[in-house]
Parts: sequence; structure tokens; C-alpha cells
Amino acid sequence: MTSVLYDVPGPKARRVSLTGSAIGIVLIAAVLGWAVWTLAQQGIFEGERWEVFAIPDVWSLLAQGLGATLSAAAVAAAIAFPLGLALSLLRISAVPAIRIPTQVVLEFLRGMPVVLMMLFVLLVFATNTFTAVVVGLVLYNSAIFAEIIRAGIQSLPKGQREAGLAIGLTSFQSRMAIELPQAIRRMLPSLVAQLVVLLKDTSLGYIVAYEELLRKVQIMADFLGPDFLFPVFFVAAAIYIAINVSVSRLAIWIERRGSKKAAGGVVHVPAAGVPAETGEEKGA
Repeated sequence: MTSVLYDVPGPKARRVSLTGSAIGIVLIAAVLGWAVWTLAQQGIFEGERWEVFAIPDVWSLLAQGLGATLSAAAVAAAIAFPLGLALSLLRISAVPAIRIPTQVVLEFLRGMPVVLMMLFVLLVFATNTFTAVVVGLVLYNSAIFAEIIRAGIQSLPKGQREAGLAIGLTSFQSRMAIELPQAIRRMLPSLVAQLVVLLKDTSLGYIVAYEELLRKVQIMADFLGPDFLFPVFFVAAAIYIAINVSVSRLAIWIERRGSKKAAGGVVHVPAAGVPAETGEEKGA
């Protein structure tokens, strides 16, 4: 028995795979155990080092940093996505005078480091740190969003566009009504992954003195001393992971909800010779 892409593994291959998985689990457990033992030898898990979180001001600083992180990420995402959508449409334009300059701009933005763009905005335009962080994130991530959406559109069968043109839609109407919804749904995992990257890139704001979560953690670590460095950074990492997992789960929920709506809108055609069931017949 075979599948579409590969042969179904037999008993020997399954035993090899199971053995490899077991060895991998043992090695990972050994590395984690060694890491925990090393940290314990350094006194990381002593209660005195974690008592700092009983101070209300510590949580207040973490909350301020988290708020700054989420604010910059939310504003940047709200601007970068529609801008990337517009750039993707210009990138696949049939007019060379529009397509080629857009391609050059996208390649330039993708190749520029985010930190360098933040510094450029801050120093050249003399903006505040929040604006510098947001503009840097928008410029870079809009280019990435544009390429993701463009890839989604070009991955669709050509018949989708041809059908739209055949029923009288213009090229722009076909893009917006037929191709873009399918492309965005198809590329949703990549779009969400880039949103997570955008959220993590807010931590680069510490270079321009933007007091986001990582900057607040560094301030607290410098004030409290090296003994509290690991606990503070551990809590900050847990906050980042919780936010990123929440964003990913939200995207999965949106994708499943969209799939259910699409499935609910399918018209079921009765078989030949079988009359369609009406509402009165159902009630009967």
C-alpha cells in the first residue's frame, strides 16, 4: 500500500523510526536534566532569588514593558498588513513601469536590517522612539507580507483568474473578490508566523531606547544585580512565549472558523433523478 508522496513504512521501518524517536527523547531529557542540574548548582532555584517577584513595582515595570511591546506590535501590524497587500498587487501588476520599481523597493526593504531602519528614522527625522520602532517594523514587515501574499496569489490555479474575467470582472475585481481571499486563507500560517516575528522584533527597540518589555527587564536586572538576572529574564521569556502561543492559537481558530463557513456555503446538488428536498418536505 502506498500514499501519494511516499511508500507506507513497513514493520522494519516503523521499528527503526520508533527506536530513533526513543533515542531522541532520551537525549533531549538528558540535556534538559543537565541544564537543570547546572542551574541548581549555581543556586538559581533558591527561594531568595525569586522573592523579588513579591515586590509590586517589579510587576508594574513588567506590565509597562508588555504594554509598550503590544502597542508597537499592534500599530505596526495594523499598518504593515494593508501596506503589504497594496505592494503585493503592485508587484504582480501587468504594467512593467509599476511592477519593476515595486520589486526594487521590496528587495531593498527586505535586505535592510530592521535596527538600521529604526535608527535611520530616529536620527534623520528626529522622531520619538515609539515612532522609530513602528516605522522600522512597518517598512520591513510590509515587504515580507507583500511577498507572502504574492506567493499565495501565484500559487492559485490560473482557472480562478480566467473564470473571474470570463464572468465580466475586471482584473482588479478578480484580484480582490476571487484571488485574494483564497490566497490569504492559503498563506495564513505564514502570515501568522510573520506576525510572531514582528512581535519579537519589537525587542530591537531597546537599541533606540524604546522601553519595551526587554528594555524593562534589562533595567530591572541592572538595578537588582546579577543574582536576579535569570529569574527576571525567565519570566520575560515566559511572557513572550505565552503571547506568541496565543497569537498562533487565535490564527488556528480563525482558520477553522473560516473553513467551516466555507463548507457551510457549499450547495449540495442532488443525484440524477432524485428531486431536491424542499423546506416543506424537511418539515414533514
